[in-house]
Amino acid sequence: GAKIVLREADAGDSVEKAIDWLRAKGIASAAKKGARAAAEGTVEAYIHAGGKIGVLVELNCETDFVALTDGFKQLTRDIAMHIAASQPEYVRREEVPAAAFEREKTIQVEKTMAEGKPQAIAEKIVIGRMSKWYEEVCLLDQKWFKDDTKTVDQVVKETASTIGENLQVRRFSRFVMGEGLTRRTDD
Repeated sequence: GAKIVLREADAGDSVEKAIDWLRAKGIASAAKKGARAAAEGTVEAYIHAGGKIGVLVELNCETDFVALTDGFKQLTRDIAMHIAASQPEYVRREEVPAAAFEREKTIQVEKTMAEGKPQAIAEKIVIGRMSKWYEEVCLLDQKWFKDDTKTVDQVVKETASTIGENLQVRRFSRFVMGEGLTRRTDD
């Protein structure tokens, strides 16, 4: 892997500054890895609540060697557990259909205007509410269920930096027993 050199000029005499610098470099190195193909990986199944909720998630990496490591397997399982608990609808913002975005934006504009906010302030409020909406519906934007100071995306990037390979959450499916069914009533 690439060697990261921390110079005194980067950290001065502050341990906190040195840690921040190293974390930033780790995330930067993970971003560089993002351009590399992640064609290996695994599909993890997670069943929760006595068989009432099931999740399948595909996490990709660059080599089959990494796919077999305990760290990769644990991250995949944790992501599946997170999906079971947090109910995302999409992996990333780019996957949100324009129609779904516009529908939510219309709701937020109407809600904000009904609160009697001036137009200029209302626009800023809607931008903030749409960002919050992304945090609810997009897996990578959600707060990590094990540490809400991080997003799922940050956890994936930190793991990629540690492992030394590009990691990508490709897709997932979440199943809830009986979801979408209507009960038949015999009159």
